[in-house]
Amino acid sequence: MARILLEGISKRFGDTVALKSLDLEVQEGEFLSLLGPSGCGKTTTLRIIAGLERPTTGEVYFDDRPVTALPPAERRIAMVFQLNALYPYMTVWENIAFPLRAQRLSRGEIRRRVESVAEMLGISSLLGLPAAQVHAADGQRVAIAKAIASEPSAFLLDEPFSHLDAPMRARMRAELKHLHETVGRTMLFVTHDQAEALALSDRIAVMRQGELVQLGTPEEVFHRPTDRYVAEFIGTPPINLFSVTLQAEGDRLWGVVPSGGRFRLPDSWRRLGLPIQVLLGIRPRRVRLHPSPAGTPGDRRLLGTVEVLEPMGRERLHHVRVGENLEVRAMLPQDRSFSEGSSVLLELPPEHLLVFDPVSGRRIEEKGER
Repeated sequence: MARILLEGISKRFGDTVALKSLDLEVQEGEFLSLLGPSGCGKTTTLRIIAGLERPTTGEVYFDDRPVTALPPAERRIAMVFQLNALYPYMTVWENIAFPLRAQRLSRGEIRRRVESVAEMLGISSLLGLPAAQVHAADGQRVAIAKAIASEPSAFLLDEPFSHLDAPMRARMRAELKHLHETVGRTMLFVTHDQAEALALSDRIAVMRQGELVQLGTPEEVFHRPTDRYVAEFIGTPPINLFSVTLQAEGDRLWGVVPSGGRFRLPDSWRRLGLPIQVLLGIRPRRVRLHPSPAGTPGDRRLLGTVEVLEPMGRERLHHVRVGENLEVRAMLPQDRSFSEGSSVLLELPPEHLLVFDPVSGRRIEEKGER
């Protein structure tokens, strides 16, 4: 297994800056995902680690050994691409065995490794077929088997499931997670799919425009995003974000919504300074809705109207209009949902609210949070 360290990695393609002084450590045996939209530098990072690209500045280390100048063949890594990169007219067996023959292994060792990885990935019955005849998902299994058979110190996977349909992607995610637990090797996984990153990763590196924005566990990037960008990028349905002015009235602290209405906030929030405008975020599954037959908001509730309902299996996404300009999304189980046109009271539990600086977008951390 390998520990991978990037120090001050930058990469330019002419006038285009792909990476900006990236520092990143992938721990030994870790499953780390590089997550971000297209063009954020994920694949460029992976290619630099693999040796397929040279950084403009910076150094790459494997287990404290500098490898920036080493060619790919000397790095003991295996890479799996979006397309399976198999030789179509070779059999599955020959595809898996090809890099092993290049290593000049004995016939017996090649046979042992091919049969072992084929059994591990459930493709033993495919070994005699030409690669061109196997299903796309099986082709990715073969590509992964080919990578495992060479016994690398680290696996680099560049959106390997992006060309599969949704049910097959879900199945392959589960298989990859089990594979990582079985082989225990360092895995660096590139994806723009947050569901993949959240389901698979020990840690997630969220990237934006060639920079690392946040590095943390799935729980950390979801529940404690470092800024507005991460909060909006992670989570389905998307997080609610709206402007609120904090104002004191006697011994009570209120969040005043520009479009109309206010709700009570904990007194501890006075530390932010008063009056102050902030950006509040709350996940749709954290918003609570209550019937409002009298249409009277309470201390911690806003009055709204359900305008649109989106059925989502066992749940329904409620689009609730508050005042003239504010829309808040609330996800509720189907048996607790409201009909369109219903008057409701929105409760925003303070313990689930995230506070962001409206100018910088940075999250304002809770007292005592690290």
